[in-house]
Amino acid sequence: MTDAKDMLHGYLQSSRDAMLWKLEGLSERDLRWPRTPTGTNLLGLVKHLAGVELGYFGDTFGRPSPVALPWLADDAEANADMWATAEESVEYVTDLYRRAWAHADATIAALDLDAPGRVPWWRQGDVTLHRVLVHVIADTARHAGHADILREQLDGAVGLRVGVSNLPDVDRQWWEDYVARLRRVAEGAAG
Repeated sequence: MTDAKDMLHGYLQSSRDAMLWKLEGLSERDLRWPRTPTGTNLLGLVKHLAGVELGYFGDTFGRPSPVALPWLADDAEANADMWATAEESVEYVTDLYRRAWAHADATIAALDLDAPGRVPWWRQGDVTLHRVLVHVIADTARHAGHADILREQLDGAVGLRVGVSNLPDVDRQWWEDYVARLRRVAEGAAG
């Protein structure tokens, strides 16, 4: 990476790739299944992030999204960006995310880090490309963390990317003993 913009873009792409990796090999049902009391699901996270990129790297810099996003309209139902409808296939959502990347990447390439923009939904909406990049990296990484947990609960798949778990290279028994130890400590802390 030769400069700050390239470095930031690299971090963004790494989190994007992690998001899509978390979908690999799962059934349509598993991708859509709400796994938290607020309905968080893997495919919905990707749909949400597509809208994030199209909005922040599009409208903010006068480069409107080439894709209509009805779930972001003023009259859309609450949380409509956090789940995929029956008509929105896995292929549609992942393709939308990749198209959002392309649109965002064109904005990132075309503008300097100090290029001004305006986020209409922020109270103090004046921003720079630098600030938006940092914001979207943080948001994407946060949701990639959600996806990590959802995927681990689903089938045990963990890690940053294929072949890189970032976890100790230990066997299943070690993990069972480790979790049991953490439970003992938690019980002891409870009084």
